[in-house]
Amino acid sequence: MTRIAAVRGALPIHRHHQAELAEMTAELCGIEPPRRALLDRLYAHAGVQTRHTVLPLSDYRKLHDLGATNDLYTEHATDLGEQAIRNALDAAGAAAGEIDLLMVTSVTGVAVPSLDARLVPRLGLRPDVKRLPVFGLGCVAGAAGLARVHDYLLAWPGHTAVLLAVELCSLSMPRENPATADLVVSGLFGDGAMALVARGDRAAGAGSGPAVIATRSELCPDTGDVLGWRLGAEGFRIMLTTALPEVIERHLGSSVSAFLAEHALTPDDIQSWICHPGGPAVIDAAQKALALPESALATTRQSLAQVGNLSSASVLHVLQKTIETDRPQPGAYGLLIGLGPGVSVELVLLRW
Repeated sequence: MTRIAAVRGALPIHRHHQAELAEMTAELCGIEPPRRALLDRLYAHAGVQTRHTVLPLSDYRKLHDLGATNDLYTEHATDLGEQAIRNALDAAGAAAGEIDLLMVTSVTGVAVPSLDARLVPRLGLRPDVKRLPVFGLGCVAGAAGLARVHDYLLAWPGHTAVLLAVELCSLSMPRENPATADLVVSGLFGDGAMALVARGDRAAGAGSGPAVIATRSELCPDTGDVLGWRLGAEGFRIMLTTALPEVIERHLGSSVSAFLAEHALTPDDIQSWICHPGGPAVIDAAQKALALPESALATTRQSLAQVGNLSSASVLHVLQKTIETDRPQPGAYGLLIGLGPGVSVELVLLRW
């Protein structure tokens, strides 16, 4: 059994309201009426009130070279990741030398040596720490990362692992000929990092956080072109179709029910629903697929409103809010749901 000892994050200091970000996007992309009216509608209905950016807004006008932009990603992702991990280690009462595995997920830039290698000396981790950088899973990587950490700790129950999800989505802001899909995601995504400390059941100081009971991974058939990234001259550009909510509504309910049935549970047995806040349409589709009341995904919607969609880090942000604000009772079940390109679904069954 894996015990989650702490979940903590780090957000950039630059925090903006949606209207301010809409103004910046219109200026950067040279958007004029009537597309400006479309942009304003998309931002107003994104379910987001505020988001954080790693750079001051005025600096985004200077981003034209892909190499220089990726250098900024490497610098700031390392800094933000270090802050998040230090915060999580402090909350867990863990020393850097205790960490046996460091897994880092990110999809908004590329770094070689990888972010985990850069973080080892900065954090004072042991030089023999196991490292696993994960790229390509997109928004589902936070949930998938937790599931793979659980797999590792089942094999090494005396070990302690750290999962870091860090995304700087604002550096992928399209500036030339943005498609409608580009405008949609420009109104949703924010920057941030989340770190999670987990211990195996033989590790000292496991803490009182939720335990991981089981996990499930699933790819929805014939959905590979529904959601993803493609790399162009400007950097990453979103691949997104309007079919995404329909795919989630069609597949998620049966996937969750089958997974829970393996553990003699039904959706009615789940007290805490920790769902990736992909956007209002995605959250609505998940709620409908699972036949949940509005209150069940309230924490997910609050996360989206406060910081936007943080890609792989988002579901861990929802998990932290659930632990600290919702305060599930001992013995309560929770289900963490990751959604991402593929279309992929990652389920993690928790118990407090």
